[in-house]
Amino acid sequence: MEQLAALCKRRGFIFPGSELYGGINGFWDYGPLGTELKRNVREAWWEAMVRLRDDVVGLDSAIIMHPRVWEASGHAEGFTDPMVDCRSCRRRFRVDQLYENLGIELEPGSVADMSLKLPADARCPVCGSRELTEPRAFNLMFRTFVGPVEDDSAAAYLRPETAQGIFVQFHNVLSVSRMKIPFGIAQIGKAFRNEINPRNYTFRSREFEQMELEYFIKPGTDEQWHDYWVEERLKWYRGIGLAGDHLHRYVYGKEELAHYASACVDITYDFPFGAQELEGVAARGDYDLRRHQEYSGKSLEYFDAESGRSYIPHVVEPSAGVDRIILALLCEAYREEWVPREAHAGSRPEIRPVEPGTNPPEGLEKRTVMGFSPRVAPIKVAVFPLLKNRPQLVEKSRRIFEELRQHWTAFWDITGAIGRRYRRQDEAGTPFCITVDFQTLDDDTVTVRDRDTMQQERFTVSELPRVLEQKGLP
Repeated sequence: MEQLAALCKRRGFIFPGSELYGGINGFWDYGPLGTELKRNVREAWWEAMVRLRDDVVGLDSAIIMHPRVWEASGHAEGFTDPMVDCRSCRRRFRVDQLYENLGIELEPGSVADMSLKLPADARCPVCGSRELTEPRAFNLMFRTFVGPVEDDSAAAYLRPETAQGIFVQFHNVLSVSRMKIPFGIAQIGKAFRNEINPRNYTFRSREFEQMELEYFIKPGTDEQWHDYWVEERLKWYRGIGLAGDHLHRYVYGKEELAHYASACVDITYDFPFGAQELEGVAARGDYDLRRHQEYSGKSLEYFDAESGRSYIPHVVEPSAGVDRIILALLCEAYREEWVPREAHAGSRPEIRPVEPGTNPPEGLEKRTVMGFSPRVAPIKVAVFPLLKNRPQLVEKSRRIFEELRQHWTAFWDITGAIGRRYRRQDEAGTPFCITVDFQTLDDDTVTVRDRDTMQQERFTVSELPRVLEQKGLP
């Protein structure tokens, strides 16, 4: 993770938030490459969940909502973690993390129902002190105020999830979209949780982004639709480049389910720090709409014209964390290899994985590669002139770059030796590099270098769009 974090900062994927002022724990900024990667993930999700479906529409709801929303949803009272303070160093920790540090497994549901006590050998993870307070509830919502007066009458919260905006706007969306059950409302947006101890790089942060779908269904069809969405979401993860053997399902036992849920499956990924959740797919029954109907006093029933009766729809909720998906893609893509110091057009260079602590074999050197799927790679193609001091090469390469950028996110680079430019693009995860050399001026062909094999092939300039599409650029 340290090597990955260093590359992410060096190449502009992720920066610590407010680093100029010493940073602020739990907040991260995405640099130029990270921004493109994140945008590609969001667009891939939106395409699969909304654009290519007839039964899902989109929503973009406000971050700050009426405080009663969070009373109805249960967040005002129940969105808590048991936490302790260290009296010596004044740091705060979740109790379940103290158990985790001691290697003690917790009973299912013990965190959610606040039944945790301090483990007998509990120490502060920072200073080692045993002077810890007793566990007490800590609400994870960020509190703020609406308007000029800062008192309880003006209190509001930054949303801890995007889902409630969908439930609150259910009837409005239904009336304008003319949808019929089953149908879904999708949303991508920021959420905020005042995590006691953000950790594992960007995995657990205080500001993050969610991609959520609320799929409204007829009561009694919960199991069918829950199974369907678990399979759809696994298929999507494999489609953006996460290896199937690194993805797992964690099926909740009955004793672990929320009281209103009939089923829940977490899709997990094998991070370097262990298998952790990317997304939860939950069958939530009619809990959310029923609660908002109760608290607002307004009907959220759906009239089914076919059966002639009204009912509160049930819902299946696939809820994914964008930042966690980005981190999984970075972990999946990162690799170090021994490669030849020189590669020649037409040849297929020998590539060997780097064994930790070993020296480079004779004639080989180490390269770092981000092997993103072309579907999500921040830069799809890079274009270089062989030499920057040859105006004809520079002009020709620039024309090719301008043409290709009409189709894909492209990058033009004239700085440094050609091998150094290749290495920079390897670390950026660019699938293909195109080099304009002196032969280009004679026969209008260029070399196309494959990131993964390092093989170089010659094609005419006019062939490039077709060739790159055939090689996998979306």
